[in-house]
Amino acid sequence: MNALLPDVSLTDTAPALRPLQWVGMQNIDIPVTLEEIGYRRELHARADVQVNLPAPHIKGIHMSRLYQLLDKLSHGVALSPANLRELLEAMIASHHDCHTQSARLRLNVDLLVRRPALVTQGLSGWKSYPLRLDAELIDGTFHCQLRVTVNYSSTCPCSAALSRQLIAQTFLQEFGSTAQVESSAVTSWLQQFASLATPHSQRSEAEVKVSLPPDAEMLGALKLIERIEHAVGTPLQTAVKRADEQEFAALNGQNLMFVEDAARRIESALFDYTKPQVHVRHLESLHPHDAVAWTMPA
Repeated sequence: MNALLPDVSLTDTAPALRPLQWVGMQNIDIPVTLEEIGYRRELHARADVQVNLPAPHIKGIHMSRLYQLLDKLSHGVALSPANLRELLEAMIASHHDCHTQSARLRLNVDLLVRRPALVTQGLSGWKSYPLRLDAELIDGTFHCQLRVTVNYSSTCPCSAALSRQLIAQTFLQEFGSTAQVESSAVTSWLQQFASLATPHSQRSEAEVKVSLPPDAEMLGALKLIERIEHAVGTPLQTAVKRADEQEFAALNGQNLMFVEDAARRIESALFDYTKPQVHVRHLESLHPHDAVAWTMPA
């Protein structure tokens, strides 16, 4: 005969009669399915789930109920704002005995996408994009936000101008007294001295957060990522051969930008998104510190 197992969260009273804003769990491993146009993949996620505990006398919530409800995301249904709202509603309903009115969920996922090389046909590699999905249902009001991180290369316009000036001065020192210079001599000089000075460029990062429509059928993460990459113009590459590296160097040389330029470009590209927030960071190769910029909040 099985004895009834005690549940002190219900039978015991909280030692201090105070409500709690949020109670739950963090860093739960779970597989989730992300489906976009032309993309469907099961990905590893880490989830945070919490509900509020407004009843001051209740000692504790039912963690296992939240865990079991969260596990439904692992059943192959593609993530969407609509099904996240359903999950939050179920979490609140599961804690009616705790007088819960609000719930929230955070998912951290690495979106894996195969990206082609710039020039070499048939060459490609995998690229990871960190995503964070925040959904909350507070007193009946639902909000869902998507945050993506996109890495790119940035070349400093000021450094490029200084490099060009130094190369031009050196060229004049070599040929300034010559009335006419053969193109072969110029070509030979450029091959040897065109990199006499090079502008500094660095790996850079754009973090973009947007609000998603509550009834959206998909997250639209890939669309958002591609909009950002097109705006910055020089996203990081995966597999490359020399021709691809040369093309990337050419793109950087024709795509000079300060951190302010990058932030404004990205914000302009997100004109049709709800409440976009942009934070860019250039991990300076000249300085031991980073250059950063934020757009104005909507």
